[in-house]
Amino acid sequence: MTDPFTSSRDAARAILAHPAPNLTRRSGQFVGGLAYDRDDEPLTEKQLRWLVDLLKKHDLPALADGGPHE
Repeated sequence: MTDPFTSSRDAARAILAHPAPNLTRRSGQFVGGLAYDRDDEPLTEKQLRWLVDLLKKHDLPALADGGPHE
């Protein structure tokens, strides 16, 4: 099993590097913003759910602080 992501920035970059990211424009803007955000501020509950859903959709590991995606 792959280790969970320790930051939203690392998780976002993994989604962007996925061989077939299949993102909508809005999802791409969200993930791109997370990947290149300088502050890596805590996500809102809605943003966290969105990121967890995208990780799940791409069969990527969960966030370490976001709980397992079931």
